[in-house]
Amino acid sequence: MSEVTAEMVQRGRGPTAEEAARRRKVARDVRSARERLTSSIGLERAFDYELLRVYAQYRIGAFLPLMVLVGCIAAASVFWAPVVLSGVWCAGVLAVIAGNTAVSRAFLRQDPDALSLPASRRRVIVGEAVQSVAWALLVLMLFQVEAANARTFVMFVLVIVAAVTTMLAATVPLAAYAGLLPLSAATAALLLVSREAEAVLLVGMAVCAQLFFLFLSNHLHASTVSALQSRAEKDAIFGELEQAKANSDEARRRAEEANLAKSRFLATMSHELRTPLNAILGFSEVMKNEVFGPHSSASYREYSNDIHDSGLHLLNLINEILDLSRIEAGRYELNEEALQLAYVVDESRHMMTLRARAKNQTFRELIDPTLPRLWADERAVRQIVLNVLSNAVKFTPPGGEITIKVGWTSSGGQYVSIKDTGPGIPEEEIPTVMSSFGRGSLAIKTAEQGSGLGLPIVKGLVDLHGGGFQLKSRPREGTEVIVTFPATRVMDTLPALEEEVPVRPVRAA
Repeated sequence: MSEVTAEMVQRGRGPTAEEAARRRKVARDVRSARERLTSSIGLERAFDYELLRVYAQYRIGAFLPLMVLVGCIAAASVFWAPVVLSGVWCAGVLAVIAGNTAVSRAFLRQDPDALSLPASRRRVIVGEAVQSVAWALLVLMLFQVEAANARTFVMFVLVIVAAVTTMLAATVPLAAYAGLLPLSAATAALLLVSREAEAVLLVGMAVCAQLFFLFLSNHLHASTVSALQSRAEKDAIFGELEQAKANSDEARRRAEEANLAKSRFLATMSHELRTPLNAILGFSEVMKNEVFGPHSSASYREYSNDIHDSGLHLLNLINEILDLSRIEAGRYELNEEALQLAYVVDESRHMMTLRARAKNQTFRELIDPTLPRLWADERAVRQIVLNVLSNAVKFTPPGGEITIKVGWTSSGGQYVSIKDTGPGIPEEEIPTVMSSFGRGSLAIKTAEQGSGLGLPIVKGLVDLHGGGFQLKSRPREGTEVIVTFPATRVMDTLPALEEEVPVRPVRAA
């Protein structure tokens, strides 16, 4: 027969959290690589559009400031050039700026999915080049002026325009290059007017300043791309969180439906199973006790005992499953009353005495008889103690000792401690033992009967009482189970009520 491995079990459960995260990352990388292959600038298509959108917003926002700048420069140029020529230059620059702004507005109004991004980028590059040429014509307008301060004025204007152009077109690097080239050429053309050392130095400084602005433009482009990538990753994370929440809600809904179906199934099957079980237990007990006469064969008596014991085991298993199901569903109702914890523990120990005596085991009791009463469900407390004692008797070797302690906790509550001298439980098996239907390696090796529901039921009943459950065990040192009840469930002795003596009226003599 083939052996089931841990890998096969894991594949049946689905991918782990790390595997799922790795798959999502690979999917994002593949999607990003596919979009970069279809992009003309090596970025994702969404980034192409966002960069152009940011450029268009910059251009629209700079429309009025550029208009004011052009008017101021045209007004200042009147000192060196004719008014008509300055007016024509001003009108040409304003027309180009207005045209680029109109193109940007048209770009923002269009549907992103219907846009041709390469064509839009070409229009931006051509528009920046035309606008820079219009700015550079200022050099030709003042080219014939002999005044040195006119050339300084032109150089100053070209540096300012270069700074503005590179910053506005930073999100489209080719547009920044196309806009800076005519301005740098116009600045260098000033050397044709004057070759003096001072003029050469000023022109060189102006060109270097323009190149520095281009350097800043590249950094601004990189920062913008980084911000877009961060926003895209954040949006992807939000999308994954929304999807995970939707999956979680769907899984919760299915779990609730499955839990409801399980409860209905258990309610139906409990009746269907208990009815024939009661008949089996009744008839097997009659046969075991030989009510209608002795059996013709002694083997029949043994078979009757086996049938009765198996029926009792199956009935106990059904009851445990139902109890655990009610506890997990939150439908286990506590019938609370005042009880003596020491009495319940002693009664449970008495019920297990016969099983312990059959294995020559001894009980050692350290019970505080002065404990006040406890407000709890007596049936649940008895089941807690019986389940823990049953495990202790089951796994303690013949001749072993089981220690039972009942006393006060440090916080004013009460506790029950049951410690055996069995082989103990390895630390890595404790979660398995505490899970439903979980059985440790010792129980499997010794073929001890049990459903693996005893300790989970104990833990659930203790939690319903607001108490604590602690399991201490080490190999070859035994196992100790400590159950604590909170101080709020301890009923302190109240002083007796004093009877009021009726006061008789005193009659006047």
